Amino acid sequence: MLNFCSLYSGSSGNSLFVETSNTKLLIDAGVSSKKIEKALLDIDIEPSSLDGILVTHEHTDHVQGLGTFSKKFDLPVFVNQETLDAMPKQKDKIDSSNIKTFKISDKFSIGDLDIKPFSIPHDAANPCGFNIWKENKKISIATDIGHMTNDILKQLEESLFIMLEANYDPEVLRCSSYPFTLKSRIAGPTGHLSNEIAGKTISYLLPSGLKNAMLGHLSKESNFPELAYQTVIDELMNNQCFDKDSIHLNVASRDCHSKLITI
Repeated sequence: MLNFCSLYSGSSGNSLFVETSNTKLLIDAGVSSKKIEKALLDIDIEPSSLDGILVTHEHTDHVQGLGTFSKKFDLPVFVNQETLDAMPKQKDKIDSSNIKTFKISDKFSIGDLDIKPFSIPHDAANPCGFNIWKENKKISIATDIGHMTNDILKQLEESLFIMLEANYDPEVLRCSSYPFTLKSRIAGPTGHLSNEIAGKTISYLLPSGLKNAMLGHLSKESNFPELAYQTVIDELMNNQCFDKDSIHLNVASRDCHSKLITI
């Protein structure tokens, strides 16, 4: 068994859940501890049963509730040293015995899950995505990516499921109320991934075995779920790699958890 659920996903906060029959993990804690607890209970998961929390990077929309949640339920936090040092307020809340540092590109295990972080281009201390395996089943978490690279594409190959960023539409971003500096950051090389590039990425990954994709981390101001979905579908059709059996595609909600997806 390998299950995935998006608890919250968007520019206002991110938290994901992965489980096997023996291991339960949270990936990021970017909303309040109370909200994370409620979402887990809604899918019949006791927060205290988690085996740990993986951290992608230190931005508030990924760690807002991290320290409080870890402290309340006595949970290990798996994080690279640079990211840990960049979030002192969260670090101070986590019991020192629960801080488990890893080096990006080094594989490690939690329970019966094997995990391999990989570097991503984003304006944070040392941001990463995660490849997660249960035996021969691989899933990937890839959000907050300023631009797609060949190295990242290689990291994502052979994933059966991917949580992939589709943060913005360029035209909606251009017309948004964001100040110019923020628009430039989002669309820049260390900002976020557009709907179109998400579609191109999924098109590339299909031949390597991708069966299921969830679009995540959508901007509230410069994207719409329907637009993200349709842009990706259009891109798949343009590349002649879409039919109803080729891939299951959906969009993560900002405010509520997704269905539990079994890989």
